[in-house]
Amino acid sequence: MFYYYLKLASKSIKRTPWLSGLMMLAIALGIGACMTTITVNYLMSANPIPEKSDQLYYVQLDSWSPHFAAREPNEPPDQLTWTDATNLMQAQQAFRQSAMASSGGVVQPDNPDVKPFMASLRLNFADFFPMFNAPFLYGSGWQYSDDVARKQVAVISKETNDRVFSGENSVGKSITIAGEMFTVVGVLDEWVLVPRFYDVTTGAFSETEDVFIPFYMKQVMQLSNGGNTNCWKSPEGEGFEAFLMSECINYQMWVELPTDADRDAYMTFLNAYVDEQKALGRFPRPHNNRLSDVMTWMETEEVVADDAQIMMYMAFLFLFVCILNTVGLLLSKFATRNGDVALRRAIGATKGAIFAQYITETALIGLIGGVLGLALASLGLQAIESLYGDFISELVHLDATMVVLSFGIAITASVLAGCYPAWRVCSIPPASQLKTQ
Repeated sequence: MFYYYLKLASKSIKRTPWLSGLMMLAIALGIGACMTTITVNYLMSANPIPEKSDQLYYVQLDSWSPHFAAREPNEPPDQLTWTDATNLMQAQQAFRQSAMASSGGVVQPDNPDVKPFMASLRLNFADFFPMFNAPFLYGSGWQYSDDVARKQVAVISKETNDRVFSGENSVGKSITIAGEMFTVVGVLDEWVLVPRFYDVTTGAFSETEDVFIPFYMKQVMQLSNGGNTNCWKSPEGEGFEAFLMSECINYQMWVELPTDADRDAYMTFLNAYVDEQKALGRFPRPHNNRLSDVMTWMETEEVVADDAQIMMYMAFLFLFVCILNTVGLLLSKFATRNGDVALRRAIGATKGAIFAQYITETALIGLIGGVLGLALASLGLQAIESLYGDFISELVHLDATMVVLSFGIAITASVLAGCYPAWRVCSIPPASQLKTQ
């Protein structure tokens, strides 16, 4: 019976191509707007490292002022001080751990044909690469012993390798960064984390850095701060070292804890560490330490911006308006078929059978509108990419989930839109229509 209804629906659409086309267009516009915003929100909030997101934890210690919280309501700071970051690293209490920070420096290629350029720097420890499953094209990361020895080694991005070494295997070669000579030990393959969860303070949707060097190079080379730097009291002294040893926060800390027992043990360690620091006159606030896994941290930091969510809600409102317009068009279309319905009712067709026929027709209209809506959504996503650059391209593609969701919304919306018009045409008494024929 369904195929029979489908055949009738097809014939009905062909009889009224302009009216049916308007309904398809209304649904397509609503679906296109919705799927554009839904896709961006969906990919912005997607799990960036699903294979181990429940094993990676962001560390927060409340080293802030005794008089007010770092963030409301009673939230600990979102970063660590240099003192705490280095102390936690020296303790080596997690399966893997890496303190990190961002900075910048000029890269000076040996090739005179390649001009020096400003590169983004990620200061990190050796565990950073295996902890975040960084893909390597050549070589690998350095060892923790290199961190301790303050060796001048570097891992560079594929783009930097292409720019400085023409894409060749540069492992073992030298590269000048911020006036210092570093030895390349690894070249990353294409690596786009969406969101780039390991440092949301400098932008969850920023590109991965150009160069990665050992964390202690911050102190050795007196590198500038990147991202947000906040202080609750002034440094005790002048100069770079005084600022480094102050209560100012600018550093991130991630640990890998494979089991719940590991997590509990590390939290116990953090509490004991804070107690030790309290005895030294630091950490004036009550215990407020946090370990947040990847998804919890992204939610806490509101990686999906409020304005993006508002845009999505507005798109749904636009879809609702499109549905209302479709309801009006369906009422107009079905009103011209009262006589046909009355005749079918008179020869024995039930209200349910006629209702099913018209709902099938509206579902077919919704399906076609969904296809058109996907095309409009693709255009909308391409427009977003052209506005915000190549990196956002990771956020602007329709995957299988989004395609299925698109058809589901389109068909559901059209069926809901057709319920009232179909019910109304089925409720007309057959006798009143047959008298006029």
